[in-house]
Amino acid sequence: MAIVDVVVIPVGTDGPSVSKYIAEIQVELEKFKKQGKIDYQLTPMNTLIEGDLEDLLNVVKVIHELPFNKGLDRVCTNIRIDDRRDKQRKMNDKLTSVEKHLS
Repeated sequence: MAIVDVVVIPVGTDGPSVSKYIAEIQVELEKFKKQGKIDYQLTPMNTLIEGDLEDLLNVVKVIHELPFNKGLDRVCTNIRIDDRRDKQRKMNDKLTSVEKHLS
């Protein structure tokens, strides 16, 4: 299972706020979650998505396209992939591992 840190940056919007674009991305991610393909977590600066790497790359492609579908001519998407194959673990497992060292 892999984790993708993704930031979709719509360029050329009417103003500085991009929250309506991010909300649409979250709606799309929820559809993938209901299909059992991913889990995700919105943060103030990015979205974390976990699942099979092939599914994650497909999801990133879909959410990258969403601002274009709203009429924008430019979208910048940054991704960072954490793909650990020696054991299965989820996003929360990584947090738990760090928290053990804080006790």
